[in-house]
Amino acid sequence: MKRTLIILAAGKGTRMKSPLPKVLHPLLGRPMLAHLLEATRTLQFDETAVVVGHGAERVEALLAPTGVKTVLQEPQLGTGHALMACEKFLRDSGESECMLVAGDVPLLPVEEALFFRERFHESGAKAAVVAIDLPDPTGYGRILTSDDETVDSIVEERDATEREKRLTWVNSGAYFFKSPWILDALKEIGNDNSQGEYYLTDIFARLKETGEAARLYRSCKPKAWLGVNTQAQLADMTDALRRSVVEEWMERGVVVMDTKSTWIETQVKLGAGVVLQPYVRLCGKTTIGGGVEIRSFSTITDCSIGADSLVKEHCVLEKTVTGKGCSIGPFSRTREGTVLEEDVRLGNFVETKKAHLESGVKASHLSYLGDAAVGEGSNIGAGTITCNYDGVNKNRTVLGKNVFIGSDTQLVAPVTVGDGAYVGAGTTVTKEVPPGSLAVSRTPQKNIQGWVERKKENGNASSGER
Repeated sequence: MKRTLIILAAGKGTRMKSPLPKVLHPLLGRPMLAHLLEATRTLQFDETAVVVGHGAERVEALLAPTGVKTVLQEPQLGTGHALMACEKFLRDSGESECMLVAGDVPLLPVEEALFFRERFHESGAKAAVVAIDLPDPTGYGRILTSDDETVDSIVEERDATEREKRLTWVNSGAYFFKSPWILDALKEIGNDNSQGEYYLTDIFARLKETGEAARLYRSCKPKAWLGVNTQAQLADMTDALRRSVVEEWMERGVVVMDTKSTWIETQVKLGAGVVLQPYVRLCGKTTIGGGVEIRSFSTITDCSIGADSLVKEHCVLEKTVTGKGCSIGPFSRTREGTVLEEDVRLGNFVETKKAHLESGVKASHLSYLGDAAVGEGSNIGAGTITCNYDGVNKNRTVLGKNVFIGSDTQLVAPVTVGDGAYVGAGTTVTKEVPPGSLAVSRTPQKNIQGWVERKKENGNASSGER
């Protein structure tokens, strides 16, 4: 029998008060739905479908690379209606055991979900629900039961009596169903309620009436099954996950100087002996090699940083690859396509973009290297700019090995400077510089003696008054 998964991701999430579809709100840098999909992959379902509705195109864009199927629910008339929209998906899947979960449960407890799924398979039941015990059950459907293992019915809070509202075992929103039985059961529910919606929970009372009560699975990890309904809840969940990730890396030997200010996203990989100073942000698919130190207020996104490198204060690194022993910053920015080989030195206020710097290159001050290749051992003086854009195209600058570029130089691409060549300070390079040559384009200096005094006598020099 197949095992299928349906994720409900069609709702507006009105309490989020945001134009962004609810499931796309970021949790520690990634959409909530992405976290959930990663968790459920370990459960190895045969087929997965995501029900989309509000902001469907944006949700589908996230799902496109995954190959997960989507089902459009339009309009959105409740959880029962969402499952009705999945009729073709379920019928095409044939006989199956289906798990249904909301897309706003990003921290799904995988081991417990697997345990419940196996219990459902062994039970032979037609339906089951995961229950959680909450001290404050406000907003959740209450589970009515006459024993510990079966469900009599589930009552939505808005339809519950005062006595029922005092119950603390509530519906987590996660279910297991047999298919195609569920499709026939859905035909028996209506929308005669305060919201005019088709409640999936109505099938539990109907199942009880037939003498085949649904199973009740009581969770030991209630917080992990909770959905996100407000921005405050999302912030709390983000902080909890952030602390968990930081603590996990500390257990593996990473030095974190300030756990409260350090941000490490879930796809980041850290080597042994990494040192993170306060207010460091490591984002996306970043890999940090062993022995690297990253100093305060630096943000690194989708980068691979070689072992024993140093990233100084206030650096922003994006889609950059470095070799071992590099030194970057302070106040450096490396943009997409930057490759730094071993022992490269980038200093304060140096920016790179699609630049490949070979081993031992130094650019210590106030320079921009865009669409450039720099040979090993070369030195880039302060204020150097590769003029890579001509108003239409981006052009490439190529510097050979052991090139010396003097300060305040403009390299007007496309241009090549040969091995061992020197470019004098203040030069604008517009044509090839042969290997071993000196390029100088500045005009000869001219000193006019006595000029200042003559200007003063003529009243043309500034008196210093304003």
